[in-house]
Formats: sequence, structure tokens, C-alpha cells
Amino acid sequence: MTAVPKPKKKICFIVNPLAGGKKTAGIVKGIEQNIDPDLFEYEVRLTERAGHASELSREALARECNIIVAVGGDGTINEVAKELIRKEATLGIIPLGSGNGLARHLGIPRHISGAVRLLNKANHILIDTAEVNGHPFVSIAGVGFDALVAKEFASNKKRGFITYFNIIRNRFINYKPKKYTLVFDEGMKICDRAFFISFANSNQFGYNTTIAPNARLNDGLLDVCIVKKPKLPELPVVINLLLLKRVDLAPGVTIVQSKGLTVKRKKARPVNIDGEAVMMGKKLRVEINPLSLKVIIPENE
Repeated sequence: MTAVPKPKKKICFIVNPLAGGKKTAGIVKGIEQNIDPDLFEYEVRLTERAGHASELSREALARECNIIVAVGGDGTINEVAKELIRKEATLGIIPLGSGNGLARHLGIPRHISGAVRLLNKANHILIDTAEVNGHPFVSIAGVGFDALVAKEFASNKKRGFITYFNIIRNRFINYKPKKYTLVFDEGMKICDRAFFISFANSNQFGYNTTIAPNARLNDGLLDVCIVKKPKLPELPVVINLLLLKRVDLAPGVTIVQSKGLTVKRKKARPVNIDGEAVMMGKKLRVEINPLSLKVIIPENE
């Protein structure tokens, strides 16, 4: 008796053609050469503007795609992922951005061939997502200097670490810490000035800099990292500890784990949402959505 073949799964690749400086033809070729055609019916869609990846994700869900793959940086991943929260479809990632913070945390290869071959295995887990005033994020959100850098980086035509570093260097000296009031759901209250505050679901900003060494994507908690402005002599120490994944030992760094919190500040300012700057009001509500997103990861992760 002839065995009936299993039906193929539908997989949609949503490609940001501007990500990583790679040519679109090379990205598509990398997908075609490495995807398993015996397992998947696949399609490739290209984004044309900000927000388009979210539209394409909703369309892919309507076509009942089983896996929707964000091909780009953390901003593209955010646009795709937020449409898949509490849905049956699974998020895949091909990291072609600048920082690739979430992909680094998950151990996803940062080259097309390895990332696509990972999709063929389709090993997935459930992870937490979070939100600020209803704006979902998967990796990192933040206020203060963090959000200022995200705003300027997003508006810069040049990408990559050098651009990121130059923005930090040019803005660091004159940036004045802002006053924040943080009220945690667990009862703690902190009123202080901070250089920046990160709400970390995953452990890093990108570029292999770890802001929340103990953050886990499936623990139902945010690691709230409150960072005072380092003095110039302290900068080398802080940078080294970021790279060594021990920034929690740096002077002026406090990390509080929480299910949610309310943040009050004096003015409406940008908020960093997975690397994209979003203008928000003086009051912010930050909270975790436990185990709300399926994502493909390496088996050993």
C-alpha cells in the first residue's frame, strides 16, 4: 500500500530589502537554495515601507500560512511578531539587521543559509512578549538615552555598528538624565534620575552587548534595567561589563524583575520599541504577555 505523503506546510518569507545592505536577489536565492521543497510550499513577499511587514503578516495569516518568517532586523521582526501573538502560526527569523539582538539571544545563525536550514527543522518554543502602552515588543523596549539613540539611528541612512557608535559618542556628553517614577506591580516604588531604563524581555541590545544578563524569554518576567549616567572614567568598565554579560555589576546599574510596572515622566518623549522610536505620553504602562508567541529556534537552545 502506497504511503500518503504528508501535506506540505505553508511558509511565507517577509523580506525587508533594505536590511543589512544585502541585495534582494541574493536573499531570495539563499532562501530558494536552502528551503526544503518536500516540506514546504513557500512564498516571498518584499516590504515597501514602514509598517508593511505587519500588513503582509496579516495577509499571510489569512492564507493560513503555518510559518511566517521575518527577514531583516529587529524592527522587521517586531512588525511580523506582533501580528503572531497568541496565533497558531509560528515566527521564523532570518537576521539581516544591524544589531540582531533577539536572534543572538535565541542562537539563530546570522547568515541566510544557516537560518533557512534551521527553519526546515521547525523546532519551536513558546516565548513571552511584552508591551508598552499597547505597543508590543519581543526583545527590548526603553526610555531615555536608549530611545534617543534609537530615534537618531532609525533616521540615519547609514546603518551598522559604526553609525550606532557615532550617535552614542556624539550625544553622550550633553545628555542630561531624566527623572522617572517607577511603580512595580509587586509593590516596589523607585523615584530617581536615570540615563536610560530598559525593559528587557531578551538579554541584549544587539551587537553582542548584554543589558540584562539574567533575562529569559519564557520566565513571565521583565528585567527592568535602571542605569545612571556613567562618569567618563567609568565608561571603559561599563562597556567591558556589557560585553562580558555582567553589566549588573557596573556602578549605577539596578535591575528589578517584574511582571509589569507603571512609569511616569515629566514630558512625552520617544520610547524604544525593539529598536524603533515611538513617541508616547508622560505615563507608560509596561507589562509582560507570558508564553504568547511561537518561535523557531535551534534544537540545542
